Amino acid sequence: MIPVPSGVRVWLASGHTDMRKGWASLALLVQERFAQDPHSGHLFIFRGRRGD
Repeated sequence: MIPVPSGVRVWLASGHTDMRKGWASLALLVQERFAQDPHSGHLFIFRGRRGD
């Protein structure tokens, strides 16, 4: 299990995400979907189509 410090928000993207995207594309998704700064220290979780 990954310890998450107190005060850190965990954001879960609904649906599936193309996991072939690079870091820059995923950061852009964070800005578009969540209207959040991807460098804020919060945890953003994406799920691929297969779920593994």
